[in-house]
This record gives sequence, structure tokens and C-alpha cells, in this order.
Amino acid sequence: MSSTHVLQALCLLMLFSMTTAQQGYMHESGEDWVNAWRQGFNFQCPHGEVLVAVRSYFSEKEGSDRLWSFECQRTPYGWGEPSECWWDDINRAGMEWSSVCTSNGLVAGVQSKYFEAVLDREWQFYCCRYAQRCPYSCWKTYDVPEYYREEGEMVVPSYGYFIRGAQTTFSGVLRDRQWKYILCRMTDFDCQFQNY
Repeated sequence: MSSTHVLQALCLLMLFSMTTAQQGYMHESGEDWVNAWRQGFNFQCPHGEVLVAVRSYFSEKEGSDRLWSFECQRTPYGWGEPSECWWDDINRAGMEWSSVCTSNGLVAGVQSKYFEAVLDREWQFYCCRYAQRCPYSCWKTYDVPEYYREEGEMVVPSYGYFIRGAQTTFSGVLRDRQWKYILCRMTDFDCQFQNY
């Protein structure tokens, strides 16, 4: 083997090592992930708080799975304590779905279970309702992540918006999911609508 070939092989080996180290660094850098690869999880915000940020990191070699991290924030003082909390409908693995908390609820937690057969997860939102508050000015975020298999991050853009649910698309080829989070404002007064 010529010295040129040996030099090329060493360069490729160094490049591979650096890439692998960088990929490993991303998910071992002290981030507070709520799950391990291919493991289920149950995350709930402290009582009186709701979800305001979601972050995930994808790995094909770990079963096309994602590590997940969530942040919560206290609801406005005038709302008082949640009047009711519950686990909403389960959204099945390997399928596209759209889910909004019933009864005007806000997302205050998430649980998920990984399914090896489809290399995907099922999802369920933990929802809390505050008296008779109703959502308005709702909209969907951009795709998170923007492209499949990338790191994803969504932070509620300003105080006063809250996560009510999500719509997802699943790629059977890439074995990954993109999310559009459904964000709403909530009324400062009681209203009679059950699921607006």
C-alpha cells in the first residue's frame, strides 16, 4: 500500500472518530433527558405548571429513537390551581395523528412508550384545565425538527401562549417524526365552551 493510501486512510479514520465523538457529545453533555434510548417515560410538570419547551435528539443507531427534554412554567397567578387534570387519548406508534387536550386543557405532561416493531413511539398528553378558561388565537408552529433526523427544539414564543396539543407526521422510510405544536392563548374570564 502506498504512503498516499495510508495517509488517506488515516485522514478518514480521524474524520470518522471526530464525527462519532461529536454525535456522542450531543446527548451526553449534561442535558436533562427524561428517557433512555428505546425506553418509555412519564413526565409531568409540577402541580400548577404547564409545558413551555420541548427538545429532542435523534439517533438512527439507537433504534431511530429520540432522547427528550421538557421545561415547565407556572401559569398566570390569577388562574389559581388546576380544576382538573387527566391523561388524554393515546396516539399510536407508526401513524400520523393530531391531538388536542379535551375540555380546554393545556399540556402539563407527556408519556411515551417505544415500539421496536415500528421503530416509533406512542404518545399521550397529560392535560390540566383551569376553571372555565377557553383557548383563542390558536396556531401551529413550524415543523420541529425542520427536517427529519435533526435535533428538534420548540420554545413557546412568548408568555401568554400555551401548548394545547400537537400534530405529527411520521416517515416510514426515515423512521422519524416531525411535530407541529398547537399553541393558544387562554381567556382571562370564564366561558362556557367545552372544547373550543
